[in-house]
Amino acid sequence: MEHRYIGRSGLRVSPICMGTMSFGSWSDEKESFRILDIAYERGINFYDTAEVYPVPPRAETVGDTETIFGKWIKQKNRDSLIIATKVAGAASGWFVPPIRAGLTAIDRHHIERAVEGSLKRLGLDYIDLYQVHWPDTVVPIEESMEALDRLVESGKVRYLGTSNDDAYGLTKANTVAKYEGLARFESIQNNFSLLNRRFLDELAKVCRQEKVSLLPYSPIGGGVLSGKYNGGQVPANSRFGEYLELDNPRQRAMADRFVNPGTLASTEKYVEIARQAGMSPVTLATAWSMNFDFVASTIIGARTADQLDESLAALDVTLSDEVLSACNAVHKEFPYPMG
Repeated sequence: MEHRYIGRSGLRVSPICMGTMSFGSWSDEKESFRILDIAYERGINFYDTAEVYPVPPRAETVGDTETIFGKWIKQKNRDSLIIATKVAGAASGWFVPPIRAGLTAIDRHHIERAVEGSLKRLGLDYIDLYQVHWPDTVVPIEESMEALDRLVESGKVRYLGTSNDDAYGLTKANTVAKYEGLARFESIQNNFSLLNRRFLDELAKVCRQEKVSLLPYSPIGGGVLSGKYNGGQVPANSRFGEYLELDNPRQRAMADRFVNPGTLASTEKYVEIARQAGMSPVTLATAWSMNFDFVASTIIGARTADQLDESLAALDVTLSDEVLSACNAVHKEFPYPMG
């Protein structure tokens, strides 16, 4: 299998990364192990988790995903795995992380507590890629980068990354790292899919110029690009179906962002493109996200092992110019369906 470097790091990863955010909520331990085993057998060496997982985040379940994943790791050769996890960012306008009493920050205290907790739950003595889950707009970036650099110097972390950031945040962080002689962000993990191409507006240029890799998440738009929400359907046990049932206005707003007339209309067209190309829409969407030079590895997810086949099929797909042109035509018709 082809392997790609993350940024300017020594991390060589499979072009698909196995995400774990369902482990401990939508997927019990047995099913989580099945998912991980299938991914590993297909040659996936890159796995992504977070201290705040599983999703939806709840105070009583935070850390469960890392604990489950840590049990699975013990069965494998550690050197064959590239493991990424994240420190929860500060409370933002849409989310208060239910960890450390909701008072999280990207400062030395919280970073050190977070990494020690993750290492304990994972049963590891180092993490390959340690990421900021979302930016902290209060703590000076100089303090954050210095605190993260200490983890690299200590050997607890090999490389650093960020996520859910913008062009200014990534550039500012890595400029500080450069002039202060600190470890920089080698990757950025942002939402990127056929339904959400905003990364191409500015961040793609930053990544290309600065040799930072994108690790796209939600390549199938939270399941929307599978087509399962089309035709007025809200499938039982679906992510956004559950969000709509929750008494949480932020999660309802997220469901509305992903499942709306624009996303459904464009998905209908992508499903037809996939049909004509002889592949599932999930395979099309996953392969599309892998098709960019600044992408190191696309993060997929699954509730059940049976859902993996269509995503992993993208490993064997090269999209034709005709298919890519058809996808671009849909984008011109529905440029920003997720708002």
